[in-house]
Amino acid sequence: MIFTDNVYICSMIKRDIVTKIELLLKEFPIVALLGPRQVGKTTLAKSIKVSNKKNMLYLDLEKQSDLNKLNDIELFFETYRDYFIIIDEVQIKPELFTYLRPEIDEKRENGRFLLTGSAAPELIKGVSESLAGRIYYLEMFPVTLTEALKAKITQSTHWLRGGFPGALNPKSNETAERWKEGFVRSYAERDLSFLFGINLTPSIIKNFWEMLAGTQGGIWNSATYARSLGVSAPTINRYLELLEGAFIVRKLPAWYVNANKRVVKAPKVYIRDSGLLHYFNQIETVKDLPGHIITGASWEGYVIEEICRKLPPNIRPFFYRTHHGAEIDLVLIRGLKPLAAIEVKYSSSPIVTKGFYEALEDLNNPPAYVIIPQGTSYKLNSFTKVLSLEEFITKEIGKLI
Repeated sequence: MIFTDNVYICSMIKRDIVTKIELLLKEFPIVALLGPRQVGKTTLAKSIKVSNKKNMLYLDLEKQSDLNKLNDIELFFETYRDYFIIIDEVQIKPELFTYLRPEIDEKRENGRFLLTGSAAPELIKGVSESLAGRIYYLEMFPVTLTEALKAKITQSTHWLRGGFPGALNPKSNETAERWKEGFVRSYAERDLSFLFGINLTPSIIKNFWEMLAGTQGGIWNSATYARSLGVSAPTINRYLELLEGAFIVRKLPAWYVNANKRVVKAPKVYIRDSGLLHYFNQIETVKDLPGHIITGASWEGYVIEEICRKLPPNIRPFFYRTHHGAEIDLVLIRGLKPLAAIEVKYSSSPIVTKGFYEALEDLNNPPAYVIIPQGTSYKLNSFTKVLSLEEFITKEIGKLI
């Protein structure tokens, strides 16, 4: 690999999720691999091997010829009952879910289907069939920091460009920017409407997306966005729901269970991929980051996203904020118990405010961490540790989960 700030050549990045998919296919008849478009789901799905299947069949439902093969779904399933079947972009034919339940019950065998999708199933019109006990939904993220580091890509480049292979792999930042421009245009003009089977206004989507990028990590207030875009609050809530369902934004909920003080209950909203966030804010090189108005919020969102990617299903992320200003950027919760309180600082010598310690007391003083871009870890006091993001996600988080 040749690497500088602006130019590098990267070979195929190994995805850690492969091992988990292969394990799940040994435990479930159906595994559904969900994630945003252009994240590499198709390439990865085709690489999966299932030990008890000799034959594999792949269908891309964006190809009319493959879609036609499912005109008689029952006959198709019966004909290929002994195959490992991969169905790409399954949300295009949501009635498939209705036929999968009786098909699995007819031949209960693990590792029969691998589905990929670019939209949350609960938001797809026509998907109502329960496949409980027969399917495992697994999210595939863009390339994570740990995967990037293994491929000799620095944290600063990964933060700048984000994790989509189309933005991370090009030789120049200029090429990466063009990819992001095309990605945003495609989502706004076609993909969101196509994914969910409804008509959306491209200009509103793009303007809304840009507004979210300018208020990264802000407390959600639908009325503010609705007034600015000239639409109703229910409409803007629906647009946010669709962007979340397409894995583009994250709503980080507020933690207010057992709170004895008046606390904020509305969620924070983040654009999940830092590269897309930087595209909207015209940040094109690593040198553009220091001093930019969005840099602190960008680093906060980047850290939160990388940590969330490491969490098992039984640990959920929240933030905590009182109306008097006590705040914690990220609280990890198991059941009703806070496991860790995390403050994110874009600084090599962070200063933690009194409000952070007040919030810690409200949460009964769970282990506290301050995450910075880089540097040697140290104790800020007896219960608060300062450390880099890389150290937290590679070493510290394993002690918590």
